[in-house]
Amino acid sequence: MAAAGAAAQPAGFPDKPVQITTPFAVGSGPDAVLRQVGDKLAKLWGQPVTIVNRPGGGGFIAIDAVRRLPADGYNLLQLDSEHLAALPWLYRSKNFTTLEHFDPVAPMFRTPFLVAVSATSSWRDMKDLVAAAKTAAPPLAYGSWGVGSPGHLGGERLELLTGTAMSHVAYREVSQLFASVATGDVGWSFASIPSSQALFKAGKIRYIAVAAPRRIAQMPEVPTVAEAGGPAAFEVNSFVSLLAPKGIADEVATKINRDVLQVLADPEVKARFDSYAYEILGWSPDAIRHNAEAKYRIYEELVKRKNIRLD
Repeated sequence: MAAAGAAAQPAGFPDKPVQITTPFAVGSGPDAVLRQVGDKLAKLWGQPVTIVNRPGGGGFIAIDAVRRLPADGYNLLQLDSEHLAALPWLYRSKNFTTLEHFDPVAPMFRTPFLVAVSATSSWRDMKDLVAAAKTAAPPLAYGSWGVGSPGHLGGERLELLTGTAMSHVAYREVSQLFASVATGDVGWSFASIPSSQALFKAGKIRYIAVAAPRRIAQMPEVPTVAEAGGPAAFEVNSFVSLLAPKGIADEVATKINRDVLQVLADPEVKARFDSYAYEILGWSPDAIRHNAEAKYRIYEELVKRKNIRLD
């Protein structure tokens, strides 16, 4: 019985500080919620939890800082699903498959994306947008916050499913992207609520659909893409999770997963996530891997279709 108990609750873990590295910049949404989760974990564990920001390099700066550290649970890495599933295809010359070097440990959240157009656009739904994409000359332009981003690859998937050919415009700054949507410089873009709410509340942009299987609580009046006349079951999202260098003991991963889920159930934490329109996830490590592998297959098709590269 004692041995079974030790397996369920790793003896002494954690008995020293834990560090979580993130590729997201200080002050970003993923960073803000990670810091809150880290503070709650520190209280639960009785050990400091330090957040280290290493943005840049397509995520490789953060990845390289952690990948060779001990797989003991004391060195964790926050990544989104594109780091897990798109990065291997976008940087093919690196021959790096993220999930061959890291084990999923705990989920955090999923971000749904809405289809944003100018408030002055004549498009009322996805049927209008797709019809315009089929007849526009030159091709209809859409914007995103970078090559290989969910906004870009989501647009590629929409093209594939609707038989259209659109022109992708990548922006360095999210604020510039939505300013261009508002003025009609680009026809549309995918948008998260936190990144686009300022212009939405100012009446500069409209949401014509949410790329999710169900409407979202923060925007219940916005139909799904399917409801708005677009492809059935069309979905564009990004999820964020915590990982450890490959080889973490199952019992340590199980404890971290259980404790993170306990923190995510805290009403204060849930309220913070809701303010960003982040959907809290309750996934096991296996579920994280399963969902990442599903995206991996989708992104392989999309990236190879147009030979999209970042290397």
